Amino acid sequence: MYKRIPKLFRNFYFVTSVLFLAWMIFFDSNDFITQYQMSKKLSDLENDKQYYLDKIDEVQKDRKELMSNTELLEKFAREKYLMKRPNEDVFIVVPKKEEE
Repeated sequence: MYKRIPKLFRNFYFVTSVLFLAWMIFFDSNDFITQYQMSKKLSDLENDKQYYLDKIDEVQKDRKELMSNTELLEKFAREKYLMKRPNEDVFIVVPKKEEE
């Protein structure tokens, strides 16, 4: 019965290598699937990092523009934070939602 197995599969080093590779690919804590998932997560996080860096640049540009122009600062405060002058009334117009 032992003779029917090809000589390659009876080789100790071959069997040990196959078992080692199987262990490293499927059972180890740093297996192939985990490495792939971590690589994908890293890629997603790098994309998020780039998005936030772009947003930071945009906000810094807007801030610099607001701090240099008082009329624009007043407009921003009125629209965003609903600020008003002491003798003014502010009316907020909300569009009516259509009912189906």
